[in-house]
Amino acid sequence: MRLLVTGGCGFIGTNFIQGVLSAHPDWVVVNLDRLTYAGNRHNLLALEREQAGRADPNYVFIHGDIGDRALVLSLLEEHRLEAVVNFAAESHVDRSINDPAPFLSTNVMGAQNLLECARLRGVKRFVQISTDEVYGSLGAYGTFSESTPLSPNSPYSASKASADLVCRAYRETYGLPVIITRCSNNYGPYQFPEKLIPLMFLKAKNGDPLPVYGQGTNVRDWIWVGDHCKGVELALTRGAPGQVYNFGGAAERANLDVVRAILKALGKPESLITFVKDRPGHDQRYAMDFSKAARELGFAPSLDFETGLAQTLDWYRDNAAWLESVQSGAYRRFMDEWYGERA
Repeated sequence: MRLLVTGGCGFIGTNFIQGVLSAHPDWVVVNLDRLTYAGNRHNLLALEREQAGRADPNYVFIHGDIGDRALVLSLLEEHRLEAVVNFAAESHVDRSINDPAPFLSTNVMGAQNLLECARLRGVKRFVQISTDEVYGSLGAYGTFSESTPLSPNSPYSASKASADLVCRAYRETYGLPVIITRCSNNYGPYQFPEKLIPLMFLKAKNGDPLPVYGQGTNVRDWIWVGDHCKGVELALTRGAPGQVYNFGGAAERANLDVVRAILKALGKPESLITFVKDRPGHDQRYAMDFSKAARELGFAPSLDFETGLAQTLDWYRDNAAWLESVQSGAYRRFMDEWYGERA
């Protein structure tokens, strides 16, 4: 298979590319990434070096924007690409509250451009990577299924829900073979340290206060990033066009419990926990019913949360240089300003 993977230098995209090329060395992956603050080309540098000098490499990196129609069309044609997997997105809820505009530009208009280019070039598969956040918030019971109405509560989730609807329209109007996947909270190697687990690891390691929204009672279903990536691969190879597939880890945890587990693993005191003003529109609970993906795709999570968390923390310990390299001055200023205002 010959794939255009967008946003492949980000957290999930990096893990996906590593996974599919390991499992399918005959596949070709063209990675289109704009390299915004959370995109790190060095994540896949070993692949680039391995391919250097080959007449027909099976991994190619292209620095560019998914909104650039001429570029996307040329890549699809030049590399004879059969499928698109769209990971490219602005994805941090806090940043979307601070400034929604980039989220609408990339997540909606960028996705629409990819869809149009795929339509014009006759792409055989288009997989849109979405999120459980498009469903809104759950109460104490129940789970999200693929038929749960969309009810996004943040600018980020609204942008992803909008993209999902544009994908549906391209399927219904033009017959484009679109598949949408929606996943719960990912964790694992290469996650940018603005998300909960790497952020808390970093602060705990340095002995800094750990900011926890509200009382930390918000519940998330956690999935090992490798399991999510396997689900996306299954959707790509086995999924039915026009369908939506949920992926989850069957690992619901309150945010406060996750933070406590990190502190315990690092031998740090719980006194480092600092409760801050809750985020506007903070969804209380997410939980995914992934029985459809299990039934139709053969999907199942492979790691329980405790094992996955231990492996994740080990990875961050062993890759301190990577963690340091992604902490730019702009990132630190944003985090200080954001959490400082809410302390």
